[in-house]
Amino acid sequence: MLHEFKVNGELVEVTVARDGQDWLLGDYKAQILADGRLSVQSLDGRAKIAHSAKVGDTWWVHIDGHIFCIEKVEAGSTDGESDGGMTAPMPGKILEVKVSNGQSVAAGELLLVMEAMKMEHRIVAPSDGVITTVNFSTGDQVQQGDILVEMEE
Repeated sequence: MLHEFKVNGELVEVTVARDGQDWLLGDYKAQILADGRLSVQSLDGRAKIAHSAKVGDTWWVHIDGHIFCIEKVEAGSTDGESDGGMTAPMPGKILEVKVSNGQSVAAGELLLVMEAMKMEHRIVAPSDGVITTVNFSTGDQVQQGDILVEMEE
């Protein structure tokens, strides 16, 4: 499945899949070792050990002398150059609305939670701003692409 991440502030798309004990991360294969470290193998067969730690919503990964800050980009969140609304990533049901019209929010703040395909999706603020419109309530059904929340910076 294709996932979007921000790595050191840059958007990166990676296909993530599981094959037995292996995690397939794009062109790399990773295994979680018994001590919690990751063994990461490239296409040419070279393996390196990675260390990771989660702080808040950010994973800090140390591998081969480099440190990467990785954040999962939540489906339905948008960047500041979009139309200012957060959209439903797929058809689903609103489980919880965390904001109201006129409320100030910070970048990354949870706006609402929806359920789609038996998974919870967190819709977060793409930037600091003020909520102008909440288009749905708890229990409402939404379709893919529906604008859930609108805000202005």
